[in-house]
Amino acid sequence: MDYKITTKSEMETIRIAQDFESEKFPNMVICLDGELGSGKTVFTKGIANALGIKESITSPTFSIIKEYDGELPLYHMDVYRLDGNTDGIGIEEYFNKGGVVVIEWADTIKDILPKEYLHIKFKVIDENKRMLILTPYGKQYEELCEAVL
Repeated sequence: MDYKITTKSEMETIRIAQDFESEKFPNMVICLDGELGSGKTVFTKGIANALGIKESITSPTFSIIKEYDGELPLYHMDVYRLDGNTDGIGIEEYFNKGGVVVIEWADTIKDILPKEYLHIKFKVIDENKRMLILTPYGKQYEELCEAVL
């Protein structure tokens, strides 16, 4: 079952992310997809803020993976530049490191994603509005959506 949320500003997108963080658990995997500028990194900023991370959050486009220390570790990935080739990068190792994993452009690495995760598709409605379509994969992520939404 998909869930849909419309946000009217970056602050609303951040608040939604903080709501998800409040229900966090070790090895949580959140996969984000959507066009450039649709809110993926803004959402990640909300997760980071709620985890108590003070560092500035930017998309790790060139470094692929950025690690942050917070209440739980945050592993922020941007896999756009990989074109699906994840050989030698070790992305799968992060799924079991006890932190929260957020992957931008996750559709490009579908074949290595864990069996259970939350997928969020960002759709631009206008300059400020975004529709978030959430698809939980697995019971734990279904319960997460039910608790937050």
